[in-house]
Amino acid sequence: MFLVLLFGILVVFETMSLPGQFAHMAKESPDLAYLRWPATAVTVFWVICVQVVIVATWKLLTMVKHDRIFSQGALAWVDAIVWAIAAAWVVLVGVFLYVGFRADDPGLPLLLFLLVVGVAVLGLLMVVMRALLRQATTLRTDMEAVI
Repeated sequence: MFLVLLFGILVVFETMSLPGQFAHMAKESPDLAYLRWPATAVTVFWVICVQVVIVATWKLLTMVKHDRIFSQGALAWVDAIVWAIAAAWVVLVGVFLYVGFRADDPGLPLLLFLLVVGVAVLGLLMVVMRALLRQATTLRTDMEAVI
């Protein structure tokens, strides 16, 4: 239920709130109006990445419920999570570099750097979890073959 609610909220954000926010920003700060469409595109892309993670998590939870988590199908959904996090991280690094070279205040670049490191750690955690799932799947397959 929470995954569906979060997904729905993110749809509202990506279709109404984010574009409206950046349109308002362009009106209020004409000197930053050129950032309206790039900022909208980047933030909507990040929301889509989160939605991919939500859908993959839902599928994995369904597989757990049906005792099918230790299968090759589960690895595909974990791969989707890893690739979504990686794609979001690459775009985040690009934003960090863009802002970092243009900033006159260290606050925003430091915040973005913290996010870059945090998302990298999350991605590495998912890589570890994928390796553990692969190992457990292999062990379960081997055990089933023996029995």
